[in-house]
Amino acid sequence: MKPIEATWSSPITLYLNDHFPTTNEEMHMRPPLASMTETTTSASIPRRLVIIAGIAAMIMGLLLLFSPGMTLLVLVQLLGVYWMVTGVLAFVNLCMDRRLWGWKLITGIAGIAAGLVILRNPLWSAIFVPKVLVIFLAIDALILGVAQIIHAANGKDSSLGILGILNINFGIILLLSPLFGVFALSMLVGIIAVIGGGIASFRAFGSRPQRTPVQPPGAHPM
Repeated sequence: MKPIEATWSSPITLYLNDHFPTTNEEMHMRPPLASMTETTTSASIPRRLVIIAGIAAMIMGLLLLFSPGMTLLVLVQLLGVYWMVTGVLAFVNLCMDRRLWGWKLITGIAGIAAGLVILRNPLWSAIFVPKVLVIFLAIDALILGVAQIIHAANGKDSSLGILGILNINFGIILLLSPLFGVFALSMLVGIIAVIGGGIASFRAFGSRPQRTPVQPPGAHPM
């Protein structure tokens, strides 16, 4: 048997071993530094964007409520610019990629043509475009109402049949007076924009960035 040799460690070595462990086990035994925290700055960027978007929605809603004609004119003009840009991008995509060239060609021609018609006739397009949208909504309401009545008749569900009758009446009213539908639709969109934008801005303004603790190297997550 070899004699057990006594090892002597200097005070400096003991201090370094106690405060600066080198093995994984000792590293895991060290408590995480609670004072080391970082604020997630990425959370503040979406919060600001939500506040800006909410305020913009509220402004748009107020404009639709108090000046629906001028607001619709501006919105339709923006729609014409969007359609024209979409058509130009479709031609650019066609030059870069020849796949589905027929669909891209039709999309480009239709987008540029629709954008030019709207931009060259602002007053006429401000009435025609919302009117066409209202007619589409009326047809959709009629189809939905008929489907609900048929489903209610087969399943003997009176509540669904009542909803079908209401949808049919709503569709008939929109078809008979699409201009009234445009006015009512702008009012409805304005109310939804004001309420939704206000709620989004209030909730985003009241939220705070989350603080996440920074774990030291080798420490287990809390």
